[in-house]
Amino acid sequence: MKRSSRSPLLLAALLAGAGVAHFTRPKNFDTIVPRVLPGSARTWTRASGAAEFALAAAVAAPRTRRAGARATALFFAGIFPAHLQMAYDWRDRSTAARAVAYGRMPLQLPLILWARKVARDAG
Repeated sequence: MKRSSRSPLLLAALLAGAGVAHFTRPKNFDTIVPRVLPGSARTWTRASGAAEFALAAAVAAPRTRRAGARATALFFAGIFPAHLQMAYDWRDRSTAARAVAYGRMPLQLPLILWARKVARDAG
């Protein structure tokens, strides 16, 4: 299998794995939901996990891959505030914890670019 044909499936697997994590370890995600959002953090955690499952399915299926990958890029951009919240909340933690919190933020850009490439390749 060529690298370019594996890329959408790897992206779908990443999304599905994140979706599973949202339901199996929701407390980890509840704590980074921006407090300005209405409703409970758990509702947002479940909603984002469900969205990741839907995006994974859309990216995995060739017929919906382009739209799914575009939506995934938007999703990755949309969850950036959660990473900001985490970095802010963890500002007084250990150096290692802060490195994790701050390190997540720049990782969003390659994820966005990856999703956009999958969308372009699907077109």
